[in-house]
Amino acid sequence: MTSGPGRAGPPRAVGAERFRRTLAAHASGVVIITAQNGGVPVGLTATSFSSVSLEPPLVSFYVDRSSTTWPRLGAAGHFAVNILASDQAELAARFARKGADRFAAPTRWRPGPLGAPLLDDVSAHLICLPYDRVTVGDHILVVGLVAEAAVHGSGRPLLYHQGRFGRFLAHPDS
Repeated sequence: MTSGPGRAGPPRAVGAERFRRTLAAHASGVVIITAQNGGVPVGLTATSFSSVSLEPPLVSFYVDRSSTTWPRLGAAGHFAVNILASDQAELAARFARKGADRFAAPTRWRPGPLGAPLLDDVSAHLICLPYDRVTVGDHILVVGLVAEAAVHGSGRPLLYHQGRFGRFLAHPDS
C-alpha cells in the first residue's frame, strides 16, 4: 500500500459529494449493533459491517465519530450484531433516526446471553466482545471478537444501495 499520511499518493483527494455518490453504487448489507449500558438498551444501524478474520473470529463495523449513540454503545462490555432480513427496512430506518426511542414498540427484542439486546425476526445474531478500535478519518473502526453466533433463518438479506433499502434477488443462473 502506498497511500496514506506521509506516503506518495494522488495529488488531492476526491470531493466528499463525488465520493458519496460513487460509493452509493456499492450495495451493502444492513445490521443493527446493540448493547446495554447501565441497564439501558442502545443501538444503531450500520452498513459498514464485514468479517475480518476466521482465526480468531473477528468482525468489524465503522461508526461516525460524531455519533451521539456511540459513546454509550462503545462503553458497553460487549455488543450484538443483528443481521437484518429483507423485510426489516423500517427497523433499520428507526435505528438510524436521531432522537427516536429505538427500543419502544413496535421494536421487538429480548436480552441476549450476556445482556445485549437481540432483535426479533433477524436473519442472524453475533455476540461480540470488544477487540480493537482505531480512529480512521471521521469514523471509528470497531473490531469485535465473536463469542457466540446463531442463524435464525435462510431468508434474503436487507441491502442498502443508492441511499435506499432494498432486497437481494438471486441471479437466475445461480
